[in-house]
Amino acid sequence: MAKELTTKEENYSQWYNDLVTKSDLAENSAVRGCMVIKPYGYAIWEKMQAALDQMFKDTGHENAYFPLFIPKSFFSKEASHVDGFAKECAVVTHYRLKNDAEGKGIIVDPEAKLEEELIVRPTSETIIWSTYKNWVQSYRDLPILVNQWANVVRWEMRTRMFLRTAEFLWQEGHTAHETKEEALAETEKMINVYADFVENYMAVPVIKGAKSEHERFAGALETYSIEALMQDGKALQSGTSHFLGQNFAKAFDVQFSSREGKLEYVWATSWGVSTRLIGALIMAHSDNNGLVLPPRLAPIQVVIVPIYKSLEQLDLISVKVKELVAQLKKLGIRVKYDDRDSQRPGWKFAEYEMKGVPVRLAIGPRDLENGTIEIARRDTLEKKVEQLDGLAAKVADLLEEIQHHVFTKALKYREEHTTKVDTWDEFKEQLKNNPGFILAHWDGTSETEAAIKEETKATIRCIPFDSPEEQGVCIYSGKPSSKRVLFALSY
Repeated sequence: MAKELTTKEENYSQWYNDLVTKSDLAENSAVRGCMVIKPYGYAIWEKMQAALDQMFKDTGHENAYFPLFIPKSFFSKEASHVDGFAKECAVVTHYRLKNDAEGKGIIVDPEAKLEEELIVRPTSETIIWSTYKNWVQSYRDLPILVNQWANVVRWEMRTRMFLRTAEFLWQEGHTAHETKEEALAETEKMINVYADFVENYMAVPVIKGAKSEHERFAGALETYSIEALMQDGKALQSGTSHFLGQNFAKAFDVQFSSREGKLEYVWATSWGVSTRLIGALIMAHSDNNGLVLPPRLAPIQVVIVPIYKSLEQLDLISVKVKELVAQLKKLGIRVKYDDRDSQRPGWKFAEYEMKGVPVRLAIGPRDLENGTIEIARRDTLEKKVEQLDGLAAKVADLLEEIQHHVFTKALKYREEHTTKVDTWDEFKEQLKNNPGFILAHWDGTSETEAAIKEETKATIRCIPFDSPEEQGVCIYSGKPSSKRVLFALSY
């Protein structure tokens, strides 16, 4: 199966597309720009959902659901927000179809035009804040800590499965607070939750920081992001958390009676991650043999493949394997015993290697006699023979070792591809010959930021939280700068 993959070195973009389809994660749909997430790909998303959902609940958030459709007038209430999404909106104008009187098939009924067009949500701030107006009267009603799992539509013209599609799945948190300080603390808390998840479950190291004014979410006063580096040296924004100030509260007149008896506008945040994280998972770890999945998110953590020549041998192997499966499941390990007789063991090995299953166990008649089993790990492709006695505990330890190794490998790559530069020539040279994260001085102006993007396509990914005060000069303008920011080419 790996022979069917374009290699990363040959064509990284095609390697990614091949990998998505051949590992059975997703496929393009009949709807242009949209994808079908297949069961194996959706199983990964379910693992992400489960982990994140628990993290949200552990920090006091509750799930709710809001309408898919948003009245067009809602978008006009927050000017910068509508400017940010106007070009990506899908619009519903009619509510009925009918048969054409001339027999030309189904047509839109011209008599069924909506009085007000509805926008298929690109994000839910407007519909949620119109709802919060009914939920908030007093400071006693705050904070509101709500999340929703949903789909959204942003009409993208150039799409790539998981990374950029017209419709995608995500979660979006929307919170309302009594004070500015509480809202800012929430914004920071949630970017830390995302970083925790991406590093400890996805095994992808990230850099946390604030977006430049130009790169902020439409309608936000501050946007924090986590930035990850893919194996082609490009950055992928992997989560954002926004401090919305009182902009949406004022737009939708969400006020509360304060502790002093005064009417005040609430303070707001929003935050989200999407199925784009599956794209990050693929590009951060996988190789020319297929997916490499960190064990904590792998739908199948261990697969057991029997090797046999007769049904009698298979029966003997199966008795022992069922004992092993029970021991592994008792430790909470997701295990599959693949005793299909429709495929040979070598084919199965290739299939699970392509799908990134972290650990493969193979057992045959001789192994039964010797009380042994072969263990193959996906991350390093190493194989060794182990005793069956006490194997379940060893496999549990191995899964943790693989999780750690996958992370440290990605971290090493990022460290090797993060460079400080001090001149414009160094900046351009680095982007051309060794793309990755570049730490460089910037004068803080949108004009310089736009000029750098125009000339190199590189953008300011974030202003890292841990970036120290360091006097220097902007690589482009030569004007004073007090700290370095993170540049990269990006998805």
